[in-house]
Amino acid sequence: MSMLKDPEMKEIVDGFCEESNELCQQLEEILDEYEENPGKIALLEQFGQIIDRIMGAAKSIDATKTGNFCELGKIVSYKASQTDDMKLLEIVTAVLFDTLDILNSLLENIEKDGEEKVDGINLEAFADRLKWLQEKFSHVERASVSIQEDEPNNKQESIDALLADLGL
Repeated sequence: MSMLKDPEMKEIVDGFCEESNELCQQLEEILDEYEENPGKIALLEQFGQIIDRIMGAAKSIDATKTGNFCELGKIVSYKASQTDDMKLLEIVTAVLFDTLDILNSLLENIEKDGEEKVDGINLEAFADRLKWLQEKFSHVERASVSIQEDEPNNKQESIDALLADLGL
């Protein structure tokens, strides 16, 4: 039985959803502020740090799909924080808002049914945008706060691997 559906884990899963919903509100506020002040690149790093917290908690309760979408958001936000291409950053902002919509849908369904499913969002189109961004970020090595050379998330293939794990 999945941890998400285990009655003995309900309190923990509910706590995860409650905390994650609060963090999602913070993420939305960060993106709103970034849209108003597109020069504040540090907001993208802040987005990455917060979504990383959701990712870790999701993976600890076997919400793997949720964790993978969070990891994609983290990678995109950290890589975006290292570019000054304003046109590209506009697209990044839209992709991060989409990531947030996906995350909210996942959390709603985990709370309601104990299932990780996404309603009303075209995941294939989302994956296409991520692949396009991956090409645009090919010159950016760092995909996390860490600057260790052996960090697996520093590899460009990590986006492809996460998309494959999600069946995209």
